[in-house]
Amino acid sequence: MAHPATAIDAEEIDQIVEAHCTLEGPLLPLLHALQEAFGYVPAQAHEPICKALNITRAELHGVISFYHDYRDKPAGRHVLKICRAEACQSVGSAALAEGLLAKLGLDWHGTTANGTVTVEPVYCLGLCACAPAAMMDDRVVGRVDAAKLDRLLAEAGA
Repeated sequence: MAHPATAIDAEEIDQIVEAHCTLEGPLLPLLHALQEAFGYVPAQAHEPICKALNITRAELHGVISFYHDYRDKPAGRHVLKICRAEACQSVGSAALAEGLLAKLGLDWHGTTANGTVTVEPVYCLGLCACAPAAMMDDRVVGRVDAAKLDRLLAEAGA
């Protein structure tokens, strides 16, 4: 299950930044730790990160926006990832994803109105022989079709 977003605690942010700023190449482990703690990388953490690592806000934004796993807002209680890699696309994942997003009224990285499911793209789940593939939280599912997606969403409460 996806980590639920928690209240933002400035003291906890400072502790996480301090614990990581002495590492060699601290930024990615620091961002992972913040996301683990809060469910996303809160904007309140940007200034302390930039100060501790002597980087600009633009540099930080570039890293956060480059890596698809970092979020700038809380995800839903469950995260549904749909594979966008070539093997899955060759057997219809693009149309499947478009249909799902239209049905839910979402764009990629969007969350259902009830906060239950966030839909994200992923670029290979390693299930190419059973394409198209998806992953709900930590559960990988192969040979996904619209009916399987509907079942996954129903199980998640979407």
